[in-house]
Amino acid sequence: MSLSLFSLAGKVALVTGSGQGIGLALAEGLSEAGAHVVLNGRDRAKLERAAEAIAGAGRPVSVAPFDVTDQAAVEAAVARIEEEIGPIDILINNAGMQKRAPFTEFPVEGWHEVMATNLHSVFYVTQAVTKRMLPRRRGKVISIGSVMSELGRATIIPYTASKGAVKMMTRGLAAELGKHNIQANAIGPGYFTTEINKALIADEAFSNWVKTRTPAGRWGETRELVGAAIFLSSAASDYVNGHLLMVDGGLTAVV
Repeated sequence: MSLSLFSLAGKVALVTGSGQGIGLALAEGLSEAGAHVVLNGRDRAKLERAAEAIAGAGRPVSVAPFDVTDQAAVEAAVARIEEEIGPIDILINNAGMQKRAPFTEFPVEGWHEVMATNLHSVFYVTQAVTKRMLPRRRGKVISIGSVMSELGRATIIPYTASKGAVKMMTRGLAAELGKHNIQANAIGPGYFTTEINKALIADEAFSNWVKTRTPAGRWGETRELVGAAIFLSSAASDYVNGHLLMVDGGLTAVV
């Protein structure tokens, strides 16, 4: 009985930015839990390569290449997914990007690009999906925040601002949609070995700082985010709403 709470059998899950990295790891995890996962990104070839492994294991998977920063494209894609695959039960807003520069030198176009990818896309996709969840009176929305939803760090102020906003959007969604049996939560990853962090991992001084600063004493692996995603996507979290679940090796718990 207890394990059945975590089953995603029969569910359709859309995971944005799932051609690689954290998004792909989460999609694979939800697939293993029984969901029909829909992979999203802008590169169809990359998505199809990612889907091959899931399909090869005999699990249902589809690809939906569209730009999450284009509201019209998002609306059209979500409508198509619901018509051709089925109602979206689970949405994971994972698409994101990072740019680094001192604040006084940060280019305006870079600010807008970070906000479009990390924040505006969450609004566009969540709105398109939840307005269809409302009449069904069920749904799970999980957005990927960050330890930077809680902490500040030099040279990544737009990223920190966007992830702080994702946290507060999550709380607002919980307040508004909870009465419709829709749960909105977020996951806050710490420092993980992903493509977006490739330069930081290669920086020996920074990598050593991460290991020293994190009680676990190491970088996280993307598979270590899967349990949190399955929990927040499943019936096990039906009374969890507006929560930011930190998966950070203890980083935000200590000084």
